[in-house]
Amino acid sequence: MIYRLKRVDGFDDEDADLIRTLHDACFGNTAPQVDPERGQWWVAYTADDTREAAGFCGLTPTYAHPFEVGYLKRAGVLPWHRGAGLQRRFVRVREARARRNGWSSIVTDTTDNPASANNLIACGFRIYEPPVPWGYPQTIYWRKEL
Repeated sequence: MIYRLKRVDGFDDEDADLIRTLHDACFGNTAPQVDPERGQWWVAYTADDTREAAGFCGLTPTYAHPFEVGYLKRAGVLPWHRGAGLQRRFVRVREARARRNGWSSIVTDTTDNPASANNLIACGFRIYEPPVPWGYPQTIYWRKEL
């Protein structure tokens, strides 16, 4: 399957609803719902006639260093589209945007998700310890210098 990534507007009602719908379909109640009005968002669509939404991802500035460090917000792929390399494409599109934003690095976290951890390692992320952890006790924190 071929996919196209499209940047969407979290302030647009249709785009915001799509982000929330994809979030619920990917995560159910296992993760807090995202705020589409905070950050930059992309949706992956199938490149066939159906143009089915397959997943989404977001990028925000960090609270601690908003002009220097970006945060890879949530990313999710619908179960029937997993295994097609979308997570890595989502990392790359957000990394490129962070560079254009002039940020020096990007951070993110994973909790009980070996597949995402492996994708981050493949994309050049390394584990680090933030000065103020923001996740669960078992959360792993990741950083990549740009």
